[in-house]
Amino acid sequence: MFAVCTAACLSLFPLSARITNMIAAVMAAEEARVGVEAEVNQLRRGDFDALSVLIARYQNRLYRYLLRLVRNAADAEDLFQQTWIRVAQQIRKYDASRNFDAWLFTLARHLAIDHLRRRSPESLDEPMTDGPRGPTRAAKLAAKERPALDGILERERDSRLAECVAELPIYYREVLSLRFEEEMKLGDIAVVLDAPLSTVKTRLRRGLESLRARLESAYPGERWTGDGT
Repeated sequence: MFAVCTAACLSLFPLSARITNMIAAVMAAEEARVGVEAEVNQLRRGDFDALSVLIARYQNRLYRYLLRLVRNAADAEDLFQQTWIRVAQQIRKYDASRNFDAWLFTLARHLAIDHLRRRSPESLDEPMTDGPRGPTRAAKLAAKERPALDGILERERDSRLAECVAELPIYYREVLSLRFEEEMKLGDIAVVLDAPLSTVKTRLRRGLESLRARLESAYPGERWTGDGT
């Protein structure tokens, strides 16, 4: 009923395309939220068909996040499967008042950090630039139709961006991935990282600065901008 009424209103009032898209995005987000809540409730009641639906819903997002952390496709796939096994095991402990996205990505992050610790502990445990007594890295741890040439240039730019993101330390890669790829709110990112909101904001700002510096160094003459707030 809400969708029908909204569509009728849009046909009567000359709203701009931007406002129309914003309304459509809000409606889609609300439908997704309701869908997730229903599927999680089914899973908590023991209906494991809902698990398959949730896996399909989060497949691209969760795998992409894990790949950003471990930078290996086979490892990311294995961790993806382990995450859903962990979901099935712990779903009855899930607090329905919490954001499911944050809970899910927290489980995935813990598994990824454990994996990285086993594979190369020095990459996580060596102090950051805060000094020898500073926190460790572990602690801190498409599209619309467009002309063909524009599409090629955009893909090339995206490829350059992805390469530079992959070169960043993990504590920057993960916050940039959660903010810009998963479009998480800063508060939810703080939950996933188990860090204060101020730390998330600082890490996001420094991550963007580091990313921009790498891009400008690797591809001089191009303009790279970004805003994570």
